[in-house]
Amino acid sequence: MKLGLQIVLGLFSLIPLAFAVMGLMSGMAGADPAAAVSAAVDNQYRYMSGVYILVTLLLWYAIPNIERHFTLMALICAALVIGGIGRFLSQTALGPGTPQQSAGMLIELGSPILLAWLWLIVRKPRAQ
Repeated sequence: MKLGLQIVLGLFSLIPLAFAVMGLMSGMAGADPAAAVSAAVDNQYRYMSGVYILVTLLLWYAIPNIERHFTLMALICAALVIGGIGRFLSQTALGPGTPQQSAGMLIELGSPILLAWLWLIVRKPRAQ
């Protein structure tokens, strides 16, 4: 059960890392080349891409001994859910973004499922 969660988290962590590196390097032009955006929006987008890289690194730190890092994982999950709520509010106010952003929102809002999986691992009695 633990190994399965580690594999799923390791694979899922590659998604935000890939988009974060692309966002950091190309800014909003990489996300939507046709969009006219201000320097301030591009600046914020690149900053948030950097934050996503940190979230990935924190996740990688926790994965090897996942059962010892429930609090860290809960904080990462909270950050993802809050970001997913932001995406949902944006879709509600302005309409859907790219398909990748919609998929990201679903993953972010669904991340508590992975935290519940970790809770089952943490709560499982260990053999004496």
